[in-house]
Amino acid sequence: MTDNVTGDIAPGSWSPKRDRAKAIQTIVKIIFGSFAAISILTTIGILATLIFETIEFFKEVPISQFLTDTRWTPLFASKQFGIFVLVSATMMISVISIMVALPLGLLSAICLSEYATPRIRRILKPMLEILAGVPTVVYGYFALLTVTPFLQIFLPDLQGFNALSAGLVLGIMITPMVASLSEDALYAVPRSLKDGAYALGATKRETVTSVVLPAALSGIVSSLILATSRAVGETMIVTLAAGANPTLGFNPFVPVMTMTAFIVQITKGDAPYGTIEYKTLYAVGMTLFIMTFALNIFSFWFVRRFREKYD
Repeated sequence: MTDNVTGDIAPGSWSPKRDRAKAIQTIVKIIFGSFAAISILTTIGILATLIFETIEFFKEVPISQFLTDTRWTPLFASKQFGIFVLVSATMMISVISIMVALPLGLLSAICLSEYATPRIRRILKPMLEILAGVPTVVYGYFALLTVTPFLQIFLPDLQGFNALSAGLVLGIMITPMVASLSEDALYAVPRSLKDGAYALGATKRETVTSVVLPAALSGIVSSLILATSRAVGETMIVTLAAGANPTLGFNPFVPVMTMTAFIVQITKGDAPYGTIEYKTLYAVGMTLFIMTFALNIFSFWFVRRFREKYD
């Protein structure tokens, strides 16, 4: 039934087109909900596997030994399970990478958002995207075959496998992430804040350092934390360039073994399935998960705590 004046379908009347639209919307909701459920169930499955296998590991190895031993030799005859040997190497390489990515990424973001002309930005932006698209195995061989021999010219004590080269190249790899996310944070600063600084007589540099950067601080810190999580979980670069010597300490000139490098070693078949050596894979994986999860929680808290809101 239609309205005599407008010709529209009267409220409450039956319409095949309206029913088809509702049916399509219902189907779309089901499809999208199914994909969301798959991702959630996959995450729960991975976490459950880590938890159950880690519990089996700790039935044989006391958690006190896991946290206090100063050696990591699960594949040796004399087995010791000091996880901080792997954690120290992972954190050392991550810190070196952040020391590289922070100045390069932040300065690149400032250049692209505040100083670069549209022409220069069209050149620099794709170059950063190319860095992000290089396979990590290429970065690993670049660190091993190019960066390490170059550094040995100035550092004779630097060994062939070392944490320094791995950290430097890893920093280059995560620079595009820092630059891209920091640039988005800088762009989000309202134009009115910059105009107010210029109206008070501030220079371009003063506006950037005293107004723009503090206003975008939460986004910049969030980008650094996400980049750190990426560095902690990196595998190929540290496996190829850092070596496989589980050594406790913070000497970047010697070979070290990170958590991801050990996981690669175990998955190559060095430990039979079901043995305590094999179960260390899940204990290390759970430790890695806890570290990255803690970083993400801190990033979420920091953004909510220090985010600037503008009307």
